[in-house]
Amino acid sequence: MADTRWLSDGEQEVWRAFVTMLGALNDQLDRQLQHDSNMPYTYYEILVVLSQTPDRQMRMSELAGLRGSSRSRLSHAVSRLEEAGWVERRDCPTDKRGSLAVLTDTGFAALAAAAPGHVTAVREKLFDRLTPEQVRVLGEISVAVLEGLDPDKTLPGCQETC
Repeated sequence: MADTRWLSDGEQEVWRAFVTMLGALNDQLDRQLQHDSNMPYTYYEILVVLSQTPDRQMRMSELAGLRGSSRSRLSHAVSRLEEAGWVERRDCPTDKRGSLAVLTDTGFAALAAAAPGHVTAVREKLFDRLTPEQVRVLGEISVAVLEGLDPDKTLPGCQETC
C-alpha cells in the first residue's frame, strides 16, 4: 500500500486521544443512565429519537439507520424497550413488510425522568471542561466530520447543522 497516507505522529496522538475520550465519555454516560434510570445509553438514544418524531413513531428500518445500528441489533433493543413498556411495535400501514417503533406515554415519562441526570452528566463530563471557544470549535469540527460521514444529511442533528 504505497499510496496509503499514514497518520503523522501528531495525528496518531490526536486520534488515540479522541477514540479513548469518546469511549470513556460513552461509558460514563451509560453508567450514569444505568445507575440513575436503569436504562442503557443506547436505549436512551432510541427514546430520544422517537420523542422527536411526529406521533413519536418511526419505521424500524429508518430508526436503525439513524442510530447507525443493524436491523437485528435495533430489533433486539426495541424488544427490550417493549418489555419495559416504553415502546410498542406496530405494523406499518403503508408497507405490510415494515413495522413501526412507537414511543409510549410510559416511555416518554421514563425519558423525561432520565433526561435531567443525563444532561447533568453531559454538562459535567464535557461542556464544563471546555471554554466557550472550545465548545464552538468542537461544534465546527463535529459538523465538518459529519458532512463527510453523512453527505445526505440523514443522521439526527445533521439536518439542521451540516
